Amino acid sequence: MIAPVAPPPVVAPGGAAGDGAGEDLDALRASNARLREQVATLELRLRKRDEQRRALLHIMGDLNDLNKRLSDQRKAMLHILADYEQDRRRLARQTERLDNSRRALLHILQDSHQSNLRLENSRKAMIHIMGDLAETTAEVRRREQELRDKQEQLVQAGKLATLGELTTGIAHELNNPLNNIGLFVGNAVDLIELGVADEARLLHELQSAMGQVRKATEIISHLRTFGRAATVSREPVAIGEVIARALALMQEQMRLREIDVELAPCLEAPTVIGNAIQLEQVFINLLSNARDAVADAPCKTIAIACAVEGDEVALRFEDSGAGIPAGLERRIFDPFFTTKEVGAGTGLGLSITYGIIKEHGGTIAVANRPEGGAAFQIRLPLAGAAPPEDGAR
Repeated sequence: MIAPVAPPPVVAPGGAAGDGAGEDLDALRASNARLREQVATLELRLRKRDEQRRALLHIMGDLNDLNKRLSDQRKAMLHILADYEQDRRRLARQTERLDNSRRALLHILQDSHQSNLRLENSRKAMIHIMGDLAETTAEVRRREQELRDKQEQLVQAGKLATLGELTTGIAHELNNPLNNIGLFVGNAVDLIELGVADEARLLHELQSAMGQVRKATEIISHLRTFGRAATVSREPVAIGEVIARALALMQEQMRLREIDVELAPCLEAPTVIGNAIQLEQVFINLLSNARDAVADAPCKTIAIACAVEGDEVALRFEDSGAGIPAGLERRIFDPFFTTKEVGAGTGLGLSITYGIIKEHGGTIAVANRPEGGAAFQIRLPLAGAAPPEDGAR
C-alpha cells in the first residue's frame, strides 16, 4: 500500500519571518516536487504491481491448467503403467512359453536325431532282411519244386503199389486170352496137319486168335499207360471212359471176391479238364478202398453213380461195408493214416486221391450211409466252368 503524505505547513505572506519564509517555500516546493516524484514512482510501482498481479493471475491460471494437464497426464501415465504391467506379464508368459517351446523343440530335435539313427539302422536291417528274404524265397521255391517232385514220386509209388495189388487179377485176365490164343492156333495147326482144306474154318481160327492177341495187347497197353509217370498236362477227359478203364483193371479182383459192382453212368457224357491217368488212379484207389471195406460184409456191393449238377459233375462211390469209424471222417485223408491192420495198407491211397482231386479244382468228402457203409462224394468242374478257389475234404 502507499503511505499518506502530510501537507506542507501554510505560511502567511509578508509575515515576520521575512527571508526565512522564502526559504521554507522553496523547501516546500522542493518537497512537493519530491512528493510528486514519489507519487509518480509509487504510481509506476503500482502499475507494475498491477501488471505483476495480472501476470501472476495469468501464471496462476496457467499453473491451474498445467496442474489439470499434469493430473490428466498422471492418470494417462497410470493407465500406461497398468498396460505396461499387463504387457510385461504377457511378455513374461510368452517368454516362458517360448522357452518351453524351445526346450520342447530341442527334445524333438534330439528325438528326431535318434529316430534318424534308428531309421538308418532299420534301413540297414531291412536291407539285410530283404537279402535274407530273397534267399528264403529262392529256398522256398526250391523246396516247393522238391515237394512237387516228391508228390509226383509219391503218386507214382501209389500207382505202382496199386499195380502190385492188381497183379493177381491182371495175370488171370491175361491168362484167358493166352489160353484162347493157344487153343485157336492149335486148332489151325491140327487142320493143317490133317490136311483139311477148309480155308474158311482155318481163317476163322486164326482171326479168333488175332482177336485174343488184340485183347491181351489192350490189357498190357492199359497197364503200361497207367504205370508210367503222369505228365502235368491237362486236356478234356471223358469221365465215363476213365471210370470204365478203372473198372476194367479191377473187374477180375471184384469177380474173384464175389463183389457186385453197380454202375449208374452219366447220361450227359460229361467232360472235365484234367489228367486221365491221375483221375483213373483216383477211381482205382476208391474201388480198392471199397473192395477192402466189403471183404467181411455179408452183402458185398459197390455202387458208382454219376450225375451232372449245374456246372459240376458229381461222382459217388458207395460200399456196403462197416463205414468210417466215428471221429475219423476228417483224418481219413491224412497221409499214412489207415484203419487197416499193420501191413495191410500204406495209408497213401486216400491222401493221394485227395491231392489229385484238389489239383483238378474239385472237392472230395466222405460220410457214412444211414443203411451202413461209406460214401465218397467227388465234385469236379465241367470243362469250361471256373474251378472253385480251394477244395474241401
